[in-house]
Amino acid sequence: MPLTVGTAGHIDHGKTWLVRALTGKDTDRLPEEQARGISIDLGYAPLELPDGRRMSLVDVPGHERFVRTMIAGATGIDLFLLVIDAQEGARPQTLEHLAVLRLLGVDRGVVAVTKSDAVDEETLELALEEARELVPGAEVVAVSAKTGAGLDELRAALARVPVETRDASAATRLYVDRVFTLQGVGTIATGTLWSGTIAAGDTLRVEPRGKAVRVRSVQVHDSPVETAEAGQRVAVNLPAVERRDLARGDVLVEPGHYPVSYRLDVRLEPLAEIPAAVTVHVGTKAVAARVVRDGDYAQLRLQEAVVAARGDHVVLRTDTTVGGGVVLDPAPARKLERARLAALDQGTPEEIVRALVHEPVTMEALQARGLLPPQELARALTSLRSAGDHYFSQEWLDAQQARARDRLAVRAASSPLDPGVPLAELLPNEPWAPEVLNLLEVERRGAKAYLPGATAALGEQADAAAELEAQLAQEEIAKVDDKELAAFLEGEGRIRRVGDGFAVSVALYDRGRELLPTLQAITLASFRDALGVGRRTAQLLLERYDADGLTLRRGEVRTLRRQR
Repeated sequence: MPLTVGTAGHIDHGKTWLVRALTGKDTDRLPEEQARGISIDLGYAPLELPDGRRMSLVDVPGHERFVRTMIAGATGIDLFLLVIDAQEGARPQTLEHLAVLRLLGVDRGVVAVTKSDAVDEETLELALEEARELVPGAEVVAVSAKTGAGLDELRAALARVPVETRDASAATRLYVDRVFTLQGVGTIATGTLWSGTIAAGDTLRVEPRGKAVRVRSVQVHDSPVETAEAGQRVAVNLPAVERRDLARGDVLVEPGHYPVSYRLDVRLEPLAEIPAAVTVHVGTKAVAARVVRDGDYAQLRLQEAVVAARGDHVVLRTDTTVGGGVVLDPAPARKLERARLAALDQGTPEEIVRALVHEPVTMEALQARGLLPPQELARALTSLRSAGDHYFSQEWLDAQQARARDRLAVRAASSPLDPGVPLAELLPNEPWAPEVLNLLEVERRGAKAYLPGATAALGEQADAAAELEAQLAQEEIAKVDDKELAAFLEGEGRIRRVGDGFAVSVALYDRGRELLPTLQAITLASFRDALGVGRRTAQLLLERYDADGLTLRRGEVRTLRRQR
């Protein structure tokens, strides 16, 4: 299983010397580091373990000015190698580095008490005892980088540390901690692969820049590999990326699986009083933020966008480390909701999706929020209502149904002749609307929806309908101002509408239709004379026959359409 171990400890306690003794590699590569004799940036080396495994080792600077760099190196490691000078014992950065490791969730590792050759036996024993008290549960080993004493024991102790297996099925995520260019090769980005795999030919996204990139090749500790696995130190060649377009803090991710957000909802783990303004360390990125608290929960409102997932650890700093947090929601709304955070913090996967989902949302959109692994998310979504590929809460569906029924009830009361509402008016014009309509428990008739059992009725307009029918019995045509009444009566087969706001009797409409085949030429004049009506009535009837598909007008003459 690939593992990454990170050093920690006070400046000048021998971290880099110990790494060199363990691996044979000097991780102080910068001229300034070699000139000053202190580590300034992160260093990397492979470490062979006695059981044949190869561990990636990240060496971090110990100076208090470089805690930000230390956090970038410690993020994503599996276990720590805490270094304490046998002569000096624990110092301020020893304690702060330990605090950072705890806040990052790195609670397993080994303590190396260095420079054991420089103290007497009694002093060494006191140093070992102090280390055991400082880090209970961690194995403590006395070593000397100068003489080599204890190195084998240290390697064996590192091999014995139990660590959790990383989820190989999780989506790819690599926080970049170093970027450089090789002549003839192009831009190289390195980092600890938090999850997933990376292989040549993969297409990833650089976030939060939103740039798609293709991986040309992959290396693990200068050795080409077909596929890099989670837990390994990885270098990827990105040929289409300029050096200036990538930096420490950027993230290489599998597209569609992690949100880019200016807010994080977290459960706080304070070390001291946490002020409203802090620097938040997320992965290898450090950003300024404001803290909005509700007890042990808080929303971090960031000045720059970051990428995170539920369960990630963040560190909060001012001049020193003041606390940290566990990410509960990596892309929350601006409002801090304690009930939702409590569900995210302590709930089952089903409770988590119910706390998050209200309006319709796709599985892909939820997956992109980085809240649950894909398989857990798929199982949890079965506890919600669904339509097509959208999921939503029962409460949301109940609200839509109540709104639809209210809308239909108002329509039925105000327009008893036409109590239906067009389907498109019942729900917003969204992709999920057609499927959700099937769940609203309304009757669908054609393009309209009705309350179950609702029928059109004349009600108070019965007298107006009778008066219109009586008028048409006496006159060939009548003006109808109430269009709903006219539509209702025509639907009942009691009148025929012609023109804009006029009506004729059904008998006159049928008599004119029967007359059409008897005419040698269907013109306005011949039809008028044969039917014995006025010019306006004849014209409106012929136009209605055109609209009904009975006749076809060509100039001033009409012909009968072939009836199927």
